[in-house]
Amino acid sequence: MFMNRDNGNGSFSRRQWLREVGLGFGSLAFSGMLADQVQSSVLEPKQTHYAARAKRVIFLFMQGGQSQMDLFDPKPGLRQRDGEPVNKKQPNGAKYKGSPFTFDRCGESGLELSRTLPHMGLRADDLCLIRSMHTDSANHSNAMLAFHTGVQNFVRPSIGSWVVYGLGVESNSLPGFISIRPTSSHGSRMYSNAFLPALCQGVALGHDGIRAKDVSVSNLTNKHWNASQQRQLMQLSQSLNQQHRAQVGPVAEIDGLIQTYERAFRMQTEASQIFNLADEPQHLLDFYGVNGDQTDDMARMCILARRFAEAGVRYIQVNHAGWDHHSNIDRGIAASCKRIDQPIAALLADLDERGMLDDTLVVSCGEFGRTPVAEGSWHKAGRQHNAQAFTVWMAGGGTRGGFAHGATDELGAKGVEDRVHIHDLHATMLHLLGLDHERLTYHYSGRDFRLTDVHGEIVHPVIA
Repeated sequence: MFMNRDNGNGSFSRRQWLREVGLGFGSLAFSGMLADQVQSSVLEPKQTHYAARAKRVIFLFMQGGQSQMDLFDPKPGLRQRDGEPVNKKQPNGAKYKGSPFTFDRCGESGLELSRTLPHMGLRADDLCLIRSMHTDSANHSNAMLAFHTGVQNFVRPSIGSWVVYGLGVESNSLPGFISIRPTSSHGSRMYSNAFLPALCQGVALGHDGIRAKDVSVSNLTNKHWNASQQRQLMQLSQSLNQQHRAQVGPVAEIDGLIQTYERAFRMQTEASQIFNLADEPQHLLDFYGVNGDQTDDMARMCILARRFAEAGVRYIQVNHAGWDHHSNIDRGIAASCKRIDQPIAALLADLDERGMLDDTLVVSCGEFGRTPVAEGSWHKAGRQHNAQAFTVWMAGGGTRGGFAHGATDELGAKGVEDRVHIHDLHATMLHLLGLDHERLTYHYSGRDFRLTDVHGEIVHPVIA
């Protein structure tokens, strides 16, 4: 199967040769897909532990940490104490900062949302708020890793990889896990498969430094060979793989490799079609805010998320940065909301119109919340990080719409009623997908691992 070729250091290793052949047809952009632990059955649809409410997840990650008391968790008591010193004995010290934004009761449910989110207010009856979220670290890196992988220090599989491992995929032409414009500061750890089979790894579309209209899959096209030539090369490599398999018998690596090559080749056609928004009607593009001065990036990412969901991708993550408001939060919150409000509301409405919201779980939040205390000079005050209180919202996928679960104290500083940890949220998300978080395990390094480790309780009140 493996040819010898002098590269200056002797013969090619097996993996070097596979890598060169893979790059020949320009599709294998998935780091680590040729790992030894790949199994041909990894991506086959699996039987769930019990009846699933959702088939897929769209996770809208608001990187930086959204301010809960300015968006989802109204605190009139904090507003009344706006400008008061935290310590009355030190009147020139830290001061409380009330929200400058008004909250309205929205929809038939009367769910309270900030006026900075008028479009989402129209979808209030779809939203399920968890206002009592908390996590273990107020450091960006640790908190982001905890949200995505369940731990804040070690290399562990992302929740998207666990979902693919647990459910398999619906499409034979696309990966099961896609991260659109992920943060570049953490590399692939946010969408890594870690020790899970390599086919469970997320595929990154671009990164946070480029425009959404420019995102794509690396090496999806080949400038040097046409489709016929690429097909011939793939047939050659697959023929060699099959010959070797016939000689040595079933080998997980070879079976997985054959499947990977076929999927990668098919992906060239289907993924390219998904990125082309030309077949979307103009009124729908306008509805999302495509080409809008503030909304274009998020609008395009939300449309891509819907299109990938339609095509059978299990876990789609949309990343939106710019929520780390340490100064001038009044202006910053308003500006950030203008970028996401219309596109997200359009996504929910579009999924609903297509009959997809019932079995698509949409989740959105940042890695933590913000404090009720002003940071910086008063006239341009921001808010610090807060791991003890933040809000997650969910929609569709079997969640209870128009509902708020849990509560923070009168200042929004800490959850005090029905507190929900990241592990609990993960357990609940897996539950809605039909997966038991205690039974979804992978044996590695001498023990069984799971997304929630030894933690996690399902938050039953948020389930419809």
